Amino acid sequence: MAGGTYTVMNKVRPGVYINFVSKGSAATLGERGTAAIGLTLPWGAPKTIITLEAGEDPSTKLGYDITASELLLVREALKRAKTLLVFRLNTGTKATVTSGNLTATARYGGARGNALSVVIATNVDDNAKFDVSTLLNGAVVNKQTVANIAGLASNDWIDWSGTGALAASAGAPLTGGADGTVVNGDHTDFLGAVELQDFQTLAYTGTDSTLKGVYAAFARRLRDDEGRKIQVVVENYPSADHEGVISVKNGVKLDDGTTLTAGQATAWVAGAAAAAAANESLTYTAYDGAVDAGTRYTNAQTITALQGGEFVFTARAGGVVVEQDINSFHSFTPTKSRLFAKNRTLRVLDGLANDWKNTFEAAYIGKVGNDDAGRALFRKDCVKIVTAYQGIGAVQNFDPLTDITVAQGDDADSVVVTASIQPVDAIEKIYMKVQVR
Repeated sequence: MAGGTYTVMNKVRPGVYINFVSKGSAATLGERGTAAIGLTLPWGAPKTIITLEAGEDPSTKLGYDITASELLLVREALKRAKTLLVFRLNTGTKATVTSGNLTATARYGGARGNALSVVIATNVDDNAKFDVSTLLNGAVVNKQTVANIAGLASNDWIDWSGTGALAASAGAPLTGGADGTVVNGDHTDFLGAVELQDFQTLAYTGTDSTLKGVYAAFARRLRDDEGRKIQVVVENYPSADHEGVISVKNGVKLDDGTTLTAGQATAWVAGAAAAAAANESLTYTAYDGAVDAGTRYTNAQTITALQGGEFVFTARAGGVVVEQDINSFHSFTPTKSRLFAKNRTLRVLDGLANDWKNTFEAAYIGKVGNDDAGRALFRKDCVKIVTAYQGIGAVQNFDPLTDITVAQGDDADSVVVTASIQPVDAIEKIYMKVQVR
């Protein structure tokens, strides 16, 4: 029997799931686990958000099964992410072939189309018809029995064109497919598309300093100007100095011999950070399938990196762990302390902000009067949300009687919420004093 906790009622298996919000309340905790990534790929719908769920076969969407080297970064992200939003940055050139009157064109541009071929054979039961088979690397992925070209329907791999009769063919391979190139504007297209989606993290897997700045600015705008509490993950960009940007310093070596750069490792970090709950830290979390850090650092180098807001992988006991779950923010002030550099703390604060916002938008805005009764009702739901976070160990010492106030704002239609929240951090350091007798 399945079990565990839940934050929204979307479970499929029978089981016991313990919630922290009373029945009928407008207050609910948001679900985490969605990461986004823009990639250059040899197959797939271009300039489109392609949604993949963990465990899903991506073959028809991306042209390969999840074990293929072409989907390395998709695989790394889905080691932790529940949902991955993939944006194919490139369009490419479509492979094609003409056999008699029939022209077959790959559904999408890209080199993967060159692995397609078409076989046309007379049907054994009705010699007035033909079996038209689409093959991918020699394996049949679609087969149709038709009398002529007009009877053919496009499939997941090929679009058909032409008129008239079919002619038998032992095999006609498609050629001319190419991936094409990606320019900076394609990343802008990605950010424009993903902004319309719900997600927690976004990875930029490249090294271009201009694009790292574009991604960092995207995170700042969504967080600071629009209240969208997301994070972007980039490599070697501690100068971002912002809680919305995670700067990955080094890569890892996988158990199959693959070495990932810091840029490529952003895929795993984005997936892991998206899936981490508000009461979970990635500090000393093992990188799935990694056997060594791509670059090892001395103790002094590691300390310097952490102090500068860098996310570091450390080799440990034949594997690799996250040295500390931090973001790039490191210019601490009295009003913005080191707590904001810790991603577990940030997940608590971001979760509360999102949950309060979603509750207000779903049940109060334009629906409830801004009077004592309406504000008291909203305060009650705010308290329920914080209490739920306290119930899972994400906040502590919360007093529902004094730590949240909801008051009339300056305008008749505005409300001011004042809250005092103490997030719970993970134990990361132990100082021991041992008396020897």
